[in-house]
Amino acid sequence: MTHLLQPGERVTVKVVIAGGFGVGKTTAIGAISDISPLRTEELLTEQSAATDSLHGVEEKTTTTVAFDFGRVGWDVPDPIELYLFGTPGQPRFWDFWHDLAEGAFGAVVLVDTRRIDSSFHAADFFEQLGMPFVIAINRFPGAAPRTLPEIREAFDVDDGVPVMFCDARSPDSVASVLIALVQHVVQTQSAHSTLLDA
Repeated sequence: MTHLLQPGERVTVKVVIAGGFGVGKTTAIGAISDISPLRTEELLTEQSAATDSLHGVEEKTTTTVAFDFGRVGWDVPDPIELYLFGTPGQPRFWDFWHDLAEGAFGAVVLVDTRRIDSSFHAADFFEQLGMPFVIAINRFPGAAPRTLPEIREAFDVDDGVPVMFCDARSPDSVASVLIALVQHVVQTQSAHSTLLDA
């Protein structure tokens, strides 16, 4: 993957956006994508109520059943294009995450503090894969205030994992999360290369 990070060369990388059911993955991709995002949303039905808990997201009427896809590109400081793949959040679709994560550059774990435990699996998943990730707390109206140290402690992640607040509806806020992820991956790779060269 090191060849992806050569200065001045336009690179294309795959990013996975994961998290629990209803944390804002579809919204985040829709907010930042340069293209009309591909969505695989279906209406929630009474039949799905037995498997898809709406606790904390009672107003939700649709759900992603395969993945969301969007694309965003920047030219500063170096040209880069991110292909964004949003995972379905329900546990019954978790097996599909391995396919979505294959070949990914890094990941964003999106969190709703009203149901913080719904995103624990996502962080565990990327830790087990050894894939760099950042944790982004999507601020929902009426959510109980949480500090970044509290979030870090709840997820029990290494101090090197970036943890930040975001608004999944805001292109600038989502862009800040993606930039933090790219910087984190570059730093992780640089540290790994230094260890290998030592």
